[in-house]
Amino acid sequence: MSETTIKAPTVAELQSKGESPEILFWVGCAGSFDDRYKRVTIAFTKILNHLGVNFAVLGPEESCTGDPARRAGNEFLFQMQAMSNIQLLDMYQVKKIVTACPHCFNTLKNEYPDLGGNYEVIHHTTFLQEMLNNGRLKIAGGDYKGQKITYHDSCYLGRANGVYEAPRELLKSLDADLVEMKRCKTKGLCCGAGGGQMFKDAEKGNKEINIARTEEALDTGAKVIAAACPFCMTMMSDGVKNKEKEQDVKVKDIAELIQESMG
Repeated sequence: MSETTIKAPTVAELQSKGESPEILFWVGCAGSFDDRYKRVTIAFTKILNHLGVNFAVLGPEESCTGDPARRAGNEFLFQMQAMSNIQLLDMYQVKKIVTACPHCFNTLKNEYPDLGGNYEVIHHTTFLQEMLNNGRLKIAGGDYKGQKITYHDSCYLGRANGVYEAPRELLKSLDADLVEMKRCKTKGLCCGAGGGQMFKDAEKGNKEINIARTEEALDTGAKVIAAACPFCMTMMSDGVKNKEKEQDVKVKDIAELIQESMG
């Protein structure tokens, strides 16, 4: 499927035809503007198209969830952004949201209800696992069969929301050799970008967090570092570049690995 044939209607377009989507795909700031993570948006959209999922995006009407503002301490800005988004989501009568960003996922799922925004919110790995389990998603294996892959747990997906198995089940479906880092699951180490750190200089210390985490990933001998978060992907990719291993080790989102391996 070429990128020109990707179909991602907006909710507004569907409503103008008297239709409504079953799922809203919340793209997020990284998925919309970061050149690397745009490829994840494309990969996940291709999967949705391939599976015939009735979905839509907000398009130009989508705004930041407010997560970075709240983490950085600007509660006023967070509430302004959240209330604006809730008003829009409720106007479109959105019930179910899928997002590839754990930060958006956590904010929409756990923090919007305090402001009156109540939706069923699912991370894209959980959604893909459900599609795999019910037989709609078929994995052909292919390039990743037998390859060593390690998975980096995102803080907001793992410790904050207890989503550990969905990403791993998807990787195992590739017939890959899943090798765990010493610190994983509930003991996983942050990539260094959470809590607003993505947008500021690091505090003084002996080593950058993302370098320490990348070293743990490289120690597994994996050729692919799988991520499920745009922040994690940036930090781990920077770590791999720092170690001059970008020719040998690839950092990929799970949606990209699945899209490349669909039957």
